[in-house]
Amino acid sequence: MDEFELPAGFPTISYPDDNAYTTARWELGKKLFYDNVLSIDSSINCGTCHRSSLAFSDDVSLSDGVKKRPGTRNSPTLANVAYHPYLTREGGVPSLEMQVLVPIQEHNEFDFNIVDAGERLMQDSTYVAMSQRAYDRKPDYYVITRALANFERTLISGNSPYDKYTFQNQTNALNEDEKAGMNLFYSEKTNCSGCHSDFNFTNYAFENNGLYAEYPDEGRKRLTGKPEDDALFKVPTLRNIALTAPYMHDGSIASLDAVIEHYNTGGQLHINKNNLIKPLNLTAVEKEQLLTFLRSLTDNDFIEEKRFKEQ
Repeated sequence: MDEFELPAGFPTISYPDDNAYTTARWELGKKLFYDNVLSIDSSINCGTCHRSSLAFSDDVSLSDGVKKRPGTRNSPTLANVAYHPYLTREGGVPSLEMQVLVPIQEHNEFDFNIVDAGERLMQDSTYVAMSQRAYDRKPDYYVITRALANFERTLISGNSPYDKYTFQNQTNALNEDEKAGMNLFYSEKTNCSGCHSDFNFTNYAFENNGLYAEYPDEGRKRLTGKPEDDALFKVPTLRNIALTAPYMHDGSIASLDAVIEHYNTGGQLHINKNNLIKPLNLTAVEKEQLLTFLRSLTDNDFIEEKRFKEQ
């Protein structure tokens, strides 16, 4: 990955054959990420809803699209999105290259046509030159999707206090409360790691966590049409979780304390609720320790990385 070195404990990133990392492609992708040119009225860009200071998420329940049209789901973090086997909350998009098409064409997001976006870019000599240098072709739909994906694959977060303790052998990186919270996180009492597993704190499965008894959003069922997929959503990463409030697919829980309390109560009854979601009966001390551990997943180097920020 040239100058982008992977953190300790992280697997190699797989790049498509037609979109290997190069500096020229990365620079083009970054420019597109922060440019309003991809929205129909040139009013918003990818970084509008995925802010680097918030681990490339947003701080509102539902982010507005063009013309202040209300979003339909909470903006997830893009940290480590390179490792996701599929994208969107219902898992209907198989690659980062294809994912870019969703916000561009979505009525409540960019509300644009990617072919028209390419024609708009062809009027800009800078984009034409950068596109030729990166992909040896004019800035069309192919270039837009691949350049953005190339940039997003480098948004790797893996230098939190937890990482320093676990993967870098820095024994003092976590304090006693954080260690106690970590032990609780991985214990059978909470079963947090049953879904939030591995280095990226997600198994990428589709689950129902008892947020509601009845869901306005059908979740994965919207994709498959299957009753057993009703109100199932992809398990999110917990990396930088202290920065990405509000929480849940609809941004309905405002704080991490409230998230912990939701799981402590066991949530509401739903036919598809995961069997691991049940009352935990945590003490006040245990809840605070768990909260402290979750905060240790914040990677300050990632959110302060100048290469990722809008210039």
